[in-house]
Amino acid sequence: MVPIPRAVAPDTSRPTDPARKHFGVALATRSFIARPTDSGSGYGYAGIYVHCDGVPSHHLPLLLAAFQWRFARDLHAMKRALIDDVAVGWDQLGTDLLDDAPPPLVAALTGGEHRPSRTLDHLITPDGSPPVRMTVTDETADEQDMQWGYVLRHEGIEVISLLHEDIGPLVDWATDPRTVFSDHPAHWSSSAPAPAIRVSRSTPPSAPAASPAKAGTPRPAARS
Repeated sequence: MVPIPRAVAPDTSRPTDPARKHFGVALATRSFIARPTDSGSGYGYAGIYVHCDGVPSHHLPLLLAAFQWRFARDLHAMKRALIDDVAVGWDQLGTDLLDDAPPPLVAALTGGEHRPSRTLDHLITPDGSPPVRMTVTDETADEQDMQWGYVLRHEGIEVISLLHEDIGPLVDWATDPRTVFSDHPAHWSSSAPAPAIRVSRSTPPSAPAASPAKAGTPRPAARS
């Protein structure tokens, strides 16, 4: 298991998070982005650590929009860019994931502000040694104190609230990125639909028809 440090090199110049502007300064909410793997349970995954802003209201709009526009619905290319090609880990996911999205959608999600994605290549380790890749799997997520997980499955994004369950509901890839989701960990149950607080009633320009967030087949793996 690769240990995930609890502190990274300080960044005192960090601006307000434009993709989640109502939250203010970026927060160290520990999460990961992963791809499915073959396992006995059928719910295995392996992915990469993301240090900041791991809550659904921040990650889901960026991931949904990135799939629909920047990666043109090419899930393989999306996994390669967000997981495979990352040397150490992500400090934050930024508004560059909205590249090629319609300007009205970008404006709705960012308020006109922009902040690029940042990796953890600048990480300073206690002994000065080069940082190692921060891999997260279904077998290590608990020990690494992950709070949220986003598994990029064929059917949609599985959102895992690791404080409560080892699995989670699916958010369909066609969901409107402007949909507002709850950040309350207890609301993300694998036996219920993804908790959308507000669903957009209009379709973004040039976007495929949006569908409401929906859950996959209930999977009983709640934590005791």
